[in-house]
Amino acid sequence: MHDIKAIREDAAWFDAAMARRGILPLSAELLGLDDNRKAAVAQLQLLQASRNALAKRIGEGKRAKADTSALEAEGAALRGEMEALEAEVPRLEGLQREIIAAVPNALDASVPAGRDEADNKVEKTFGAIRNFSFTPKEHFELGEKLGLMDFAAAAKIAGSRFTVLRGALARLERALGQFMLDVHAAEHGYSETTVPLLVNDAAVFGTGQLPKFAEDLFKTTDGRWLIPTAEVPLTNLVAGEILAVDRLPVRLTALTPCFRSEAGSAGRDVRGMLRQHQFPKVEMVSIVRPEDSEAEHERMTRAAEVILERLELPYRRMLLCAGDTGFSAAKTYDLEVWLPGQGMYREISSCSNMHAFQARRMNARYRGADGKPDFVHTLNGSGVAVGRALIAVLENYQNEDGSVSIPAVLAPYMGGLERISV
Repeated sequence: MHDIKAIREDAAWFDAAMARRGILPLSAELLGLDDNRKAAVAQLQLLQASRNALAKRIGEGKRAKADTSALEAEGAALRGEMEALEAEVPRLEGLQREIIAAVPNALDASVPAGRDEADNKVEKTFGAIRNFSFTPKEHFELGEKLGLMDFAAAAKIAGSRFTVLRGALARLERALGQFMLDVHAAEHGYSETTVPLLVNDAAVFGTGQLPKFAEDLFKTTDGRWLIPTAEVPLTNLVAGEILAVDRLPVRLTALTPCFRSEAGSAGRDVRGMLRQHQFPKVEMVSIVRPEDSEAEHERMTRAAEVILERLELPYRRMLLCAGDTGFSAAKTYDLEVWLPGQGMYREISSCSNMHAFQARRMNARYRGADGKPDFVHTLNGSGVAVGRALIAVLENYQNEDGSVSIPAVLAPYMGGLERISV
């Protein structure tokens, strides 16, 4: 969320920041609305003062048994003007909020220019891509051959973009999530947290999914939203609060199911588990002082990288360009894991620094050394997407006979199982 005062102070900067997002200048419209709102408020205050003075004169006249009909007619006219303004002020305020709420975050200066993912910048790569002596299969081919990945059963009870996992594959998915939680909690200082999977409008607005991305979410009949990511409940735990500076940084992690409608993705990744309506993910959230958020972003991204490195999965870190950076983010790193079945890198984690954008929407602040409240910076990242990690393990650890070896780091979670076979 943007501050109208900041836009007024430097409208040229705001328009230039939005131009990097491909958005036409907005400051004149927003400031014009704000000017009209201020004028309406000032006029309403003047009319209220006039009404009060008139009421006093009418009272004095009645006590003196004078004719006050003319004054009362004047009062009625004032009431009509006031009622019109009392409706106009909230209308202008609502319109201003509606426009600002739909404006994306300003990008960090380090974000490169670019239109789409083709312009993203490779920051680093890790791991050697395995040279198979056979043609590697995709994860759904492996899962179905093992008899442990069932799309038909899922479609029968839920429709497309759902999966039923059985036996050792179900256990492998659980092992991956537990492994990630253990690493982030024990080594990276994130506090494991259990959160609601249903949230209210304010929570989804606070992290930037509403109003712009409502069609990407699932909504219940009682008006709650299924979380698209644990970022929503974790970040909103500080909504409306003023934190003592010694409480920062706050670092939280959770393993939850996530729910997305995948609106607009028809025809994309229709085979397999890559793009599902329901999927498990380990999320990391950090709440920090503004001066610490850049370093925290690097720290968080590194925490996600450690997971992939322990699993010995080849990946690369991408710095997203202006055209590919999400609505609420000021800067984003994507981690892309190598999938030999597809012969390409695919996103498995996205780590973003939101600066104060979400904090303004949630009114989340901290009290600094000067005693004055200021907005915190919020960050979130996948640590990592469990379903996509399962896909990556299946494809990178597959054997020619269709079996799948278990990464050594997962052995304690798999009861000593070394290989999943038919």
